Amino acid sequence: MKYRYTKYVGDLLDDLDLEDLVAKLSDLLLASGFGNPYGMDDEERTMQALHDAILDALFNGGVLPEETIERLLGDPADADQADARSKLEELIQQIIERMGEQGYITTPPDLEAERERREQRGGFGPDRPSEPVKFEVTDKALDFLGYRALRDLLGSLGKSSFGRHDTREQATGVETIGAPKPYEFGDTLNLDAAATLLNAVQRQHEHGEPTSRINVTYQDLMVVQGEYQSSCATVLMLDCSHSMILYGEDRFTPAKRVALALAQLIKTQYPGDALKVVLFHDSAEEIPLAELGRVRVGPYYTNTREGLRLARRILDRQRKDMRQIIMITDGKPSALTQPDGRIYKNAFGLDPFIVAETCAEVAACRKSGIMINTFMLARDYDLVSFVRRVAEICKGKAYFTTPYTLGQYVLMDYMDKKTKTIH
Repeated sequence: MKYRYTKYVGDLLDDLDLEDLVAKLSDLLLASGFGNPYGMDDEERTMQALHDAILDALFNGGVLPEETIERLLGDPADADQADARSKLEELIQQIIERMGEQGYITTPPDLEAERERREQRGGFGPDRPSEPVKFEVTDKALDFLGYRALRDLLGSLGKSSFGRHDTREQATGVETIGAPKPYEFGDTLNLDAAATLLNAVQRQHEHGEPTSRINVTYQDLMVVQGEYQSSCATVLMLDCSHSMILYGEDRFTPAKRVALALAQLIKTQYPGDALKVVLFHDSAEEIPLAELGRVRVGPYYTNTREGLRLARRILDRQRKDMRQIIMITDGKPSALTQPDGRIYKNAFGLDPFIVAETCAEVAACRKSGIMINTFMLARDYDLVSFVRRVAEICKGKAYFTTPYTLGQYVLMDYMDKKTKTIH
């Protein structure tokens, strides 16, 4: 029996950080319709699109070391380029299969047959089947993208560590100047020693116990961790009118990414808080938080009043210390739902009727004790004027930002509120 010996190159997937790759693919996985604003299909989520995105990430995203890529492709001067392409295609197929195995995507059952057809055509070439094979993004992938977005955003705000507010400068993530509060399970221990001992002495004295030997119980512990952590109910209002993906810029995908990060922040650091999501366009509707990563832009106009009205109804059912609306938009109000259900629309300038009705709803929110903070992704004169008027009515804040800085503003605003006492 004859044996053929070749140089061992190892498993190329060993050099790949799959989580880093999934994060690099977030624009594709959170597809909002930017590549096809007028179509309602899911052309972005074809296997061909996934293949191309992985290929770009391998060569331009830094997910593989350069030496690994060189080992894969070999020397262009003497290597068999057809063999190199074949190895590259095989690596991409292995990555796709691993993404499926680890639960980031689901692929159709006939994926093997699709791969064979592609191999017969010489790889992922321009000739595609009449009905492209698609993949689906899983809840695990969306949850992970929210975690990575939160980690990246908090990392850009300051030094990170552990604890409820891991962007503070102190290594433990705890504010040393905060007022004491009773210990809760999971709190970072930064004990107020004096208050803890006084609690123990007072308890033993009240129960007639000798105080020569102080017994500190769980109930005696006091922790310095900021001021009172009030419960909060938040409705995140996302503008999904077509302006969010037009004019050469995708604004909706960053907005979704921020929403996923905020959901992760609340779930991991403020489990007593509530977060709901409302989309507004020609009209408005509430969506389950789990479906946020899958939504695309909707109809063309911006019915801000209907979004506020729905958000107010949702918050009126919440019994929390603080209730707020976070509104992310890039357009002025241009639609209104009339009493008979018809939609009045006017996209030219600021329609006085639409503005008046929208401001009346803002006033109703303030009357209900609901604060509105607006995060604006555009700065035209009419829009700035409208947003300032909203802020004046509800005593809220207006932030004029970009898709690239939106996350920092939203998270900083939310965490700042959590460190303040609500009277």
